[in-house]
Amino acid sequence: MELGIGIGWRPEIAAEVEALSGIDWVEAVAENLCADHLPDSLVRLRERGVTVVPHGVALGLGGADRPDPDRLAGLAARAELLGTPLVTEHIAFVRAGGPLTASPRLEAGHLLPVPRTWDALDVLCENVRIAQDSLPVPLALENIAALITWPDEELTEGQFLAELVERTGVRLLIDVANLHTNHVNLGQDPAKALDELPVEAIAYVHVAGGVEKNGVWHDTHAHPVSEPVLEVLAELRSRVDPPGVLLERDDAFPPGAELAGELDAIRSTLRKAAPSVDRAAGRVAGPGPDRAAGRGAAPAADATAGVETRTVAAAVAPAPAPAGVRDRTAVAQTALLSALVAGTPAPEGFDHRRLRVQSRALAAKRADVVAKVAPELPEILGDGYRAAFLAYAGSRPLSGGYRRDALNFAEHVLITGGPADPAARRRLTYWWQDRSGARPPRRTTRLVRAARAVLVGK
Repeated sequence: MELGIGIGWRPEIAAEVEALSGIDWVEAVAENLCADHLPDSLVRLRERGVTVVPHGVALGLGGADRPDPDRLAGLAARAELLGTPLVTEHIAFVRAGGPLTASPRLEAGHLLPVPRTWDALDVLCENVRIAQDSLPVPLALENIAALITWPDEELTEGQFLAELVERTGVRLLIDVANLHTNHVNLGQDPAKALDELPVEAIAYVHVAGGVEKNGVWHDTHAHPVSEPVLEVLAELRSRVDPPGVLLERDDAFPPGAELAGELDAIRSTLRKAAPSVDRAAGRVAGPGPDRAAGRGAAPAADATAGVETRTVAAAVAPAPAPAGVRDRTAVAQTALLSALVAGTPAPEGFDHRRLRVQSRALAAKRADVVAKVAPELPEILGDGYRAAFLAYAGSRPLSGGYRRDALNFAEHVLITGGPADPAARRRLTYWWQDRSGARPPRRTTRLVRAARAVLVGK
């Protein structure tokens, strides 16, 4: 299917997205949509013939556990509701611990890289096939940005993606901003990755902005698309005409005119990078005979036709992951995530400085998300919110979702005697009581006594 040019739909810019001209499709975060009804803005877009693709962020298909059936059912329900031609997710793990390691479940609150090893590939392929069998439409998977890399990796990113496609027939969502991020942070060459991966399996492409700080590129989705990212897009376009290209923006949303300008820059890049057409041969002229003969060759005629062919002809259902592979993967991923969110020692072979950068980034993102799902907390705590939350997060890993995290944080602040201002303390107490329900979540007696003391003494 030819998607065209699209933009990530977010509630904060719903009106701007509806007003943009030349938008063929939009992508919405699946977990932000209800499974039984759509926001009015998406209903209006669909009535205009705009395709809506759900983009999942919480399956964790690269994790040691098999995919959660409830999460898969939720994604399938959203696909049915939207009438979408495909759904997308990430090549990442987002949680660890649990029964496989007999340890508490930990949530990253973020997409973390899967080790590019044969063990991890075995687990990923089985998980992908489980997901494919549970979904009513094809699945495409996205390469992620990383601040850290696993030691002793056995495959490059391009090789890993090629093997994944070969074994499962899954489609690819290639994020060129993530390729640039990994170039800056990990020294990985985007052109080499594009040469090695099966470009004919690309379902669509992401383009997003970021920022470099102290030699580290942060894939923020909150900054304008930079020229280096557009250069990677041009590299990709020189190899294949992607069925769709989408602009992502998740924060610090600019006016609609700026979004339109970024979309124009994407269109211009695609147009300038398109190779000349060799009409006599009936194919796109590639950048050279070596590449044309290899995996990086552009497919003949329609770019989506190659995806369909590969999906049907090349996909072979992989055998279950060999015995012990899931257990080994679980131990490794739990050790890494525990070091990042619970302050345990860093696993052997990792760059300790990069782990600290990643750990701080996870905590900062967690603080930002909690501030969005519970905006009353930064309002009540004022300038002290962020420091208080980061101190809390340093010893209390995310384990039950962001709304539960917001309640736990408020509970922690109250139990430890904060906030110092009596009026703020009363407001926080009322807020916590209103949302915690009849049964306070934890440390009930101490918290109820503290709340009673505040309210009686006001």
